[in-house]
Amino acid sequence: MSKSYVKFQVPKEVSEKTLEAIRLAKQNGSIKKGINEVTKSVERNLATLVVIAEDVEPEEVVMHIPTLCEQKKIAFVYVPTKQEIGNAVGINVPCSAIAIEKAGNGEQAVKEVIAKISGKSASESKPSQKPEAKKEAKPDKPKPQKAEKGSQATPAA
Repeated sequence: MSKSYVKFQVPKEVSEKTLEAIRLAKQNGSIKKGINEVTKSVERNLATLVVIAEDVEPEEVVMHIPTLCEQKKIAFVYVPTKQEIGNAVGINVPCSAIAIEKAGNGEQAVKEVIAKISGKSASESKPSQKPEAKKEAKPDKPKPQKAEKGSQATPAA
């Protein structure tokens, strides 16, 4: 059975690291479970990492999530089964997708997964770039002052 949309084949080690990150993040982080919650988390730009099961039927249920993630520049990864996601989150039912909003104890594991799927080193991943954005927000040049109404400016020759 061929799939009508493109999935990225994830190596087993990345899949295992992703499930480990979920287990760690559920302890004291923030995780959203299910398609609707994941969609809201991505749309609100709260998600750090989105995990999608490959065995979702019908596939149209999750087809919009990768596109949303790409638009919002949020990392996403596939794992083989819904049951693996459900087990990692600690629920007794399969789960089609989850979004890690705050990684908590799993922050390092999430950074490693993002680095592996994006091809960047862990130091180049999204969370470490926040201080750079703050530096850019500060203006370096002073604002030009307005001339007073009664004064005339002499043109430069």
